Amino acid sequence: MGTKQNLNGRLSQIVDELVLQGVTLEQARQEFERQFIVASLRSNDWNFCRSARSLGVHRNTLRNKVSHLGISTSEGRTRSMGGRPPVRRILPKV
Repeated sequence: MGTKQNLNGRLSQIVDELVLQGVTLEQARQEFERQFIVASLRSNDWNFCRSARSLGVHRNTLRNKVSHLGISTSEGRTRSMGGRPPVRRILPKV
């Protein structure tokens, strides 16, 4: 339970600061969502299926949110692959 209390305490401090700065609920929600999604994508090597599963949303919902929030997937993929462009795998026809 200590972790949950610690998270609530940190979150409360952030919320107080945002309210004092005049940030709207919509601005705060979008920024939180953007950072949460990017963190999930990074931790899953920018794999949308795994990230969607870990976030509890459909893959198409995640793609729509990434597009709506202006998250650049090419930058993340390039960085996570050591500067190399993503490799396209072509599977043999069965």
